[in-house]
Amino acid sequence: MTVKAMTSKEVTKKVFNKEELFIFDVRNESDFQDWKIEGENFEYFNIPYFELLDGVEEIIDKIPSDKEVLVVCAKEGSSIMVAEMLSDAGLKVSYLQGGMKAWSEHLEPVKVGELRDGGEMYQFVRVGKGCLSYMVVSNNEAAIIDATRMTDIYLEFADRIGAKITHVFDTHLHADHISGGRTIAEKTGATYWLPPKDATEVTFAYQPLEDGNDVENGHVKINIHALYSPGHTIGSTSFIVDEKFLLSGDILFIDSIGRPDLAGLAQDWVGDLRESLYKRYRELSEDLTVLPAHFMIIDELNEDGSVAEKLGTLFAKNHGLNIEDGNEFRKMVTENLPPQPNAYQEIRETNMGKMNPDLEKQREMEIGPNRCAVR
Repeated sequence: MTVKAMTSKEVTKKVFNKEELFIFDVRNESDFQDWKIEGENFEYFNIPYFELLDGVEEIIDKIPSDKEVLVVCAKEGSSIMVAEMLSDAGLKVSYLQGGMKAWSEHLEPVKVGELRDGGEMYQFVRVGKGCLSYMVVSNNEAAIIDATRMTDIYLEFADRIGAKITHVFDTHLHADHISGGRTIAEKTGATYWLPPKDATEVTFAYQPLEDGNDVENGHVKINIHALYSPGHTIGSTSFIVDEKFLLSGDILFIDSIGRPDLAGLAQDWVGDLRESLYKRYRELSEDLTVLPAHFMIIDELNEDGSVAEKLGTLFAKNHGLNIEDGNEFRKMVTENLPPQPNAYQEIRETNMGKMNPDLEKQREMEIGPNRCAVR
C-alpha cells in the first residue's frame, strides 16, 4: 500500500503551530538520543528498523491509532518500509520525505520586522539544525548574514520579492555548518564580508569587516554597523541594523551564550567573551531586538516561529549575562561545554576554502544537533 510523504516544510509548520505529532523514529538509539525532530507537543517512540524486519506485530500496540503518526529515518528508505508495514496493519501513517537529511537542510523564512524606510528584516530558520540566517531588504537591495550552504533558497526568495543581493556577511568563521556566503557572492556578484581576524587562513578574496564599518544597503541609508565582539571566535562581529536589530552571531543567544572553544582557545577567549557581553553589549540600547545566529532548544521559538528578544529582556533573564564574579564566569563557561560539533575542524577548513568536499560529504559533516552554546 502506498503511504503518504510528509515534507520538512509541513513538519516545520507543526513545530511553529505547536501541533501534536507522534514520531516513530526507526534510526539507531544512539542517533535518536543525539538528535531528533523537536516539537513542543510531539511524542516519540524509537525502535531501530532492523528490529522490525520480520514485521511490526510486536510493536503495533505502541503506535496510536488516534494521533497523526510520522515515521522517520536517516534518508527515508527505512521509514517508507516501516510505514508501509504499519499501513498494511491498518494504521494511518506518513513518512518524512528525505529523512533526517532533508530535515537538517530545510529553511523556513519568517519576517521579523520592518525597517524605517519601508524595508524588511527576514529570518531564515533552519529548525532541524538550530541555525538562523538573515536577509535585510531595502529599496530592492538585499544583504544576507550567516547564510547556510543551501544557497538556492536565498536566491529564490530575493528573486520572488524583487530584490538584488548586493552584500553577504558572515559574523564569524563558522565551525558547526558550512557557510553559503562565498557561493552566493560568486553567483550574484555581491560583496562578501568577513571579520579579518577570523580570515587569516582563508584562501579567497573578501572584504574585511572591521569595527565601525557602515555598509549601505539600498538607496535609502540603512546602516549595518559592524560591532567587534570577540568571544566565540577572535573575530566575532555583531551587527546593528537600522538602530533596531542586534545580530549577535554566536556571542549571545536567547537562553545561553556562545562557547569560546571551537578553535581550541577557551581559556584564552573567555575574557573576550565576557568583555563583549558585559561591557560592549551593556553600552547598547536595551530596546534593540537581538537576532542570534542559532537557537538551542525549541522553547526559544516565538509564536510565529521566529527567534528574537529584546536585549533588555536578555539582560534580565539570560543566566549567562548575570554572573558578577569574573572567575565564576570563567568556570561556568569552560566547565559547561557540550561535545564539539560533528566534523567541526573539517567545517572550519571548508569555510576557509582549504577543503572542497562534495555535497554528500558536506551533508555528512553537518549531520547532528547545533552545539554552539555553553550549557
